Amino acid sequence: MSESAEHTPVAAELGLDVHGTRRRRRPTGAPPPLPHPIAVSTTAWVLLALVIVAFAFVFSEITPWRRLGDQANTWVLLRLAEVRTPWLTDVANGINAAGSGWGVTAFGVSVVVLIMIFRRWRHLAVFLGSLFFLEVVAGELIYYGLTRPRPYGVLTIGSWGGYSAPSIPVAGVTIFLMAAVYCVVVQGRPRTYGKAAAAVVIAVFGLARLYLAVDHPDDVLLGVALGVAVPVAAFRYFTPNEIFPVVYRRGRTAHVDVGGRRGDAIRLAVHDQLGLTVSEIKPVGLKSSAGSTPIRLSVEADPEEYLFAKLYTKGHVRADRGYKMWRMILYGSLEDEHPFQTVRRLTEYEDYALRLLQDAGIRTAKSYGMVEITPEREYMIVTEFFSGAVELGDADIGDDVIDQGLLLVRKLWNAGIAHRDIKPGNLMVRRGELLLIDVAFVQVRPSPWRQAVDLGNMMLVLAVRTDPERVYRRAQNYFTPAELAEAFAATRGVASPTQLRAFVKKDPRDLLG
Repeated sequence: MSESAEHTPVAAELGLDVHGTRRRRRPTGAPPPLPHPIAVSTTAWVLLALVIVAFAFVFSEITPWRRLGDQANTWVLLRLAEVRTPWLTDVANGINAAGSGWGVTAFGVSVVVLIMIFRRWRHLAVFLGSLFFLEVVAGELIYYGLTRPRPYGVLTIGSWGGYSAPSIPVAGVTIFLMAAVYCVVVQGRPRTYGKAAAAVVIAVFGLARLYLAVDHPDDVLLGVALGVAVPVAAFRYFTPNEIFPVVYRRGRTAHVDVGGRRGDAIRLAVHDQLGLTVSEIKPVGLKSSAGSTPIRLSVEADPEEYLFAKLYTKGHVRADRGYKMWRMILYGSLEDEHPFQTVRRLTEYEDYALRLLQDAGIRTAKSYGMVEITPEREYMIVTEFFSGAVELGDADIGDDVIDQGLLLVRKLWNAGIAHRDIKPGNLMVRRGELLLIDVAFVQVRPSPWRQAVDLGNMMLVLAVRTDPERVYRRAQNYFTPAELAEAFAATRGVASPTQLRAFVKKDPRDLLG
C-alpha cells in the first residue's frame, strides 16, 4: 500500500483526504520535536570561559609562559598610559567608581526589583543562582587559586583592592547587565539591541580600568567571559524563551507562544505521532482558559478541517500546584485537590477523562490522543473541534438546552463522576446541542457533596441565561426536591468556579435566594 493511501484512524474518522500521513516512531536517540535548547553561542561562551581559565592557571604555573604573558599585558597597558590626560583620567576614575561601588550596586538592585515587579520568579531564581555560582567559582576557586598581583611596570592611577584575576568588578557589571537583558528585555530585536548596548558598557568599563592600570587585559577578558558564560548558559537552559518568554502584553501567564520554534515543533509532532499535516495553529478561547494554552489546529484536507488542542507545559503543573496550595491555605483542605506531579500525568488524566465521559454517553469532545512536544516538559492533547459552537454564556437557550444540561448532570451522577468545573466557559451550544468541554478536573467516585455542587452550578449557569423559576421547574423532572435543596446548600463561595461567581454577581436578580 502506498504511503499516501494509508490514512490514520483519525483521518478516516474525520473523512480527511490527507497525503503522506503515515505515523512515524521517533528512533532511539533522535531529538524530540522541541528539544531542550543548547544554542551554539551558549556553548561557545562556556568553552571560551573554560579555555581562558585553563590558560590562566597554566600560565601562572610555568615561569617562561608567565613572564611572556606579563610582558604582553604590560605592553598593552603602557600604550594606554601614553594617551593619559587629566580630563580623561577624571572620566576613567568616575567610570571605575560607578562600576565598582554604588553605581553597580544600585543597578543590580534595580534589576532585581524589576524582576519582582513583573513576577518573573523563575528568572529571579536563575539570576541569584548564577550570582552565587559566580561568587563561589570566581571568588573562591579562581580568585584565590591564581592570587595574581596587580599590574607592574606601569603606574596605577586608580583605586583597587585585592588580587587582580579575574577582574571582579568587570564580572559583576557583566552579570548584572546580562540579567537585565535576559530578564527585562523582550526577545527579538529589542534584546539584540540590549546585548549591543551591554557590550558597549562592558567595553567602556573594561577600557577605563585598563587605562587606570588596575587590571591586566586578560583579567578583564576573564571577567567578561565568566560574567557572560555563567548567566547566559543558565538563562538559556532553565528559562528558554519558548517556555518562559519575557513579554509585556496583557493576558494570562498560562498562555505560551505557539509560534516560532514551538509552532514548528507542534506541526512536526502532530505529523509524526498522529499522521496529520497541520497548516495553521491559532490560539482560541483564551479568556476562559487559565490552566493551559488552547489552540485550534487547521488540518490539511479536502475540505480543510479543524482540531482542538490543549498545550500543557511544566509551568502549568507548577501553577496548578501553587493554586491548590493557596486554596488550601485560604479555605482548608478540599476534597481531591491534590496537585499533579508531572505534566505527562496531567495530560494523560485529561485524555482518560474524555474517554470515560464518552463511555458514559456524555457529549464531549472526542480525544485523538496525546502528542509529545518535549519529553517530561510539554505535551498536547488533541481532540475534536466544535466548529460553529458558542459558549453557553453567549448563547440564547430554550427548554431543550435546559433539559440537556440537567440530563448531563444526571448522567454524571449515574456514572459516578463529578465534572467539578461547570461554568459558562465549559459549556458550548451548537445548533441546539449542549456540549461539555474541559474535563481536566473530573473526579471518579466523588462524594455526594461534589455531585451536589455540579448540579447547583449547572442550574446557576442555566439560570443566568434564562430565569431561575424556569430552570427549577424543569429540574423537578430529573431531581427530587431534596436533591435540589442539597445542591443549592452546597453551591456557596469557592464551590463555584470564579467565572460563574462573576456571572452571578453581575446578574441583578437574586439567583440563590
